[in-house]
Amino acid sequence: MILLTGFEPFGGDSSNPSWAAVLEAQEILRSEGHDVVALELPCVFGESAAVLREAVERLRPELVICVGLAGGRDRLSLERVAINCDDARIPDNAGNRPIDEPVVPEGPAAYFSTLPVKSALRALQIAGIRAEVSQTAGTYVCNHVFYALMHELAGAVPPRARGASSTFL
Repeated sequence: MILLTGFEPFGGDSSNPSWAAVLEAQEILRSEGHDVVALELPCVFGESAAVLREAVERLRPELVICVGLAGGRDRLSLERVAINCDDARIPDNAGNRPIDEPVVPEGPAAYFSTLPVKSALRALQIAGIRAEVSQTAGTYVCNHVFYALMHELAGAVPPRARGASSTFL
């Protein structure tokens, strides 16, 4: 089973293209016979990670792909590294604005995506999709979710889900 996540609108926008992309990907993957669940995450520190954690524990997916929005990027970015730092330049949808706070106190400095990022990049480029490898998902809610997910998959969730591959786009 594949779990795809995108985000609700934030920052005053009426929509979030990450969620639209997830819904489109879900439709395509289902038409190819895959078992796919799409989940819209709140753009809120803490709550977003809790919603995803519950879904991973309940669904026990083999693959988790989280999709977010990075303003100013003109191509799909495959995120390689999730860092243990929340540092918001704008408040999230609940008004939280953490500055230099750990995603997980006492957690490691970073986690790497468990997907073969360079192979995925080549496949996307061969398919004519403009893509790049990004070394970090920033320090806003996207990174918060990516780091929390990787931390959970490193050992805090049920055994079947621990082996799941995951990445952030």
